[in-house]
Amino acid sequence: MSNYKTLEVWKNSMQLVKNVYSAIKEFPKDELYGLTAQIKRAAVSIPANIAEGLGRQTKKDTIHFLHISRGSLYELDTLLNIAFLNGLFPEPKYLELNSQIVKTLQILNGFINYNQKAELK
Repeated sequence: MSNYKTLEVWKNSMQLVKNVYSAIKEFPKDELYGLTAQIKRAAVSIPANIAEGLGRQTKKDTIHFLHISRGSLYELDTLLNIAFLNGLFPEPKYLELNSQIVKTLQILNGFINYNQKAELK
């Protein structure tokens, strides 16, 4: 079993989940089963798919799940943008989360590229 918990990409995405959960605590209760739930699912999907991908048998499968993780990251970015545009949290918090999303995306893209190169060997 690959120790995915030691990887920077996984640790960074877990911190993103923690920060997202903290940021959306103050969302209105009427969003609990709407935007709040969607944001939580998208955020959790990022490290979960990294872990699942690393538990797969082939590099091709690993890369597939890393791409799913990246898709969830884009989904999270969009959902947080919608929340911000609708005044659900202040601009500084949105910018902080957005910065962390960009950083996570850079690390994840690097990890995908690394695995794609390893697959070709």
